[in-house]
Amino acid sequence: MSKLVIVGTVAFDAIETPFGKTDKILGGAATYIGLSASNFKVNSAIISIVGGDFPKDHISMLESNGMNVEGLEIVEDGKTFFWSGKYHNDMNSRDTLATELNVLADFNPIVPEAYKDAEVVMLGNLHPLVQMGVINQMQNPGLIVLDTMNFWMDCALTELMQVIAKVDVITINDEEARQLSGEYSLVVAAQKIMEMGPKFVVIKKGEHGALLFHEDDIFSAPALPLAEVFDPTGAGDTFAGGFTGYLAKTGDFSYENMKTAIIHGSALASFCVEKFGTERMLQLSKKEIHQRLKQFKSLTQFDIQLT
Repeated sequence: MSKLVIVGTVAFDAIETPFGKTDKILGGAATYIGLSASNFKVNSAIISIVGGDFPKDHISMLESNGMNVEGLEIVEDGKTFFWSGKYHNDMNSRDTLATELNVLADFNPIVPEAYKDAEVVMLGNLHPLVQMGVINQMQNPGLIVLDTMNFWMDCALTELMQVIAKVDVITINDEEARQLSGEYSLVVAAQKIMEMGPKFVVIKKGEHGALLFHEDDIFSAPALPLAEVFDPTGAGDTFAGGFTGYLAKTGDFSYENMKTAIIHGSALASFCVEKFGTERMLQLSKKEIHQRLKQFKSLTQFDIQLT
């Protein structure tokens, strides 16, 4: 089984949606990625930073879900990264109410010795210099997956381009793909982005699924139509965790296997949005995941009679 290194935030979130609001709850990209990947029983390590205010039982929960936390730095006299946001009625758009970097402002990632030979690296959404810092510590990974966002395209594009040149897969949403490539057509945008370095481009389309591009091939994965979306926070990271967790488990980084990985990622993300924060991901059973994968399969299977 492959080792998986996960880089990203372990944080506090305060969320407001049309269905209610929370006080400070556990969040962060690495948290969602790790919980999602843990469904594949992979050997994963979280590389992140928290303050002395971060509850010990949260760290115990990460460990009990199979994550190595040697690379989780604790700054006793510092405060943990905090994000607060309010979602609009369509649940696709949101306003950021507060972003407090706190200890994240000086984060210098250190990969534990035992994980420098990891086959799969998942670079969660962070400053490109932090992501590059991790890449430089890895020995010879078989697959590096990058998640990034428009914020870094606006304020750290030069550093971001250097990271993009070194990764195998990039996952971004459609708006970011257009910004990064300067192209409106997602097909042309993906081609341009592949010329920057990645062999695969995954464009996340939220409630409309995801697209996978490789050379001249395109795979379109559906999203499961859900009766209720309670809180979309962390859905993209949960998708990334399912995607990389499945790839780390199978050790197969081919285009054909990535299609299956995308369906696993989409299935897990569809659970994440059903409750606030990480709550739903902590209650997931193998049976539920299997059932949902069957639902995804039935969404896209049909016989067509050619006349």
